[in-house]
Amino acid sequence: MYKLYLCVFCALLLSSCGKKYKLEGISSVSMLDGKMLFIKVFSEDKMINIDSAEVIHGLFKMEGNVDSTVIATLYMDDRSIIPFVLEEGKISVNIDDARISITGTPLNNKFNDFVNRKTSLDDRAYEVEREESRMIMNGRNPIEIRNEIERKRAQLSDEINTLAKTFIQDNYDNVLGAGVFMMIGNSMPYPIMTPLLEDVFNQAPDSFKELPMIKEYISIAHSNMERMESMHISAGVN
Repeated sequence: MYKLYLCVFCALLLSSCGKKYKLEGISSVSMLDGKMLFIKVFSEDKMINIDSAEVIHGLFKMEGNVDSTVIATLYMDDRSIIPFVLEEGKISVNIDDARISITGTPLNNKFNDFVNRKTSLDDRAYEVEREESRMIMNGRNPIEIRNEIERKRAQLSDEINTLAKTFIQDNYDNVLGAGVFMMIGNSMPYPIMTPLLEDVFNQAPDSFKELPMIKEYISIAHSNMERMESMHISAGVN
C-alpha cells in the first residue's frame, strides 16, 4: 500500500512570510523508537533536510517557519516514508502497522482523503486477483473467468483514473494537483504521456501548464513518445 508514497516531488505556492508549522506525531510501531525522522524537500535536484526529530516512546515533534506551501517528504534515515504538504498550521502524523496518515491542515486533509480512497481501490484490485485464483481452483470455465475478471479490472481501472483525474483538476491551483500528476508520471519506468495524463494536461489552466516541473515532464515525455514512434516506424519498415 505504500507504493503510492515512494515518489518525491516539490512545488511552490503562495509565498508568504512569518508562517509557522508544527508537526506532531504518534507511532505504535515499536521499531521506530529511538529512530530519527526527517522532513526533506526537493531543492536544486536533490533532497535537503529542513527539520528532524527523534521518536521517543512513540512520540515526535518538529516545528519551524514555512515561507511557502510545499510538498515535503517524511523520512526515516534515508528511507522515504510518506509525502505530505508542509503548510502553516498543526500537522498530525499517525503511524501504525497498517497505515500512515497525515492530517490537521486543509491540504493534508484533502491529500489524506485521496490516499485513503486510492488505497481502498487498490485493495479491491487485489481482491479481484484473488478471486481469479479461487475461480480457477473451483474449476470455472476459463472463458467465463477471463471475461468476468477483465470486466472487473476495467471497471476498477476506470474508477482509479477518474479518482486521480478529478483530484488533480480540483487542485489545479495548489501543490496537490501538480504533486499527484507527478506521482502518476514518476510511477512509469520513464516519462511518457498516458491517456490520463494527456487528458489532465490538455484541460489544465495555463498556470498549471507553466509550472517548471510540469513543463519539464511534458517535454521529456513528448520526446520519449516521439522516439518510440520513430523506432516503431523503423521496425515496421525493416
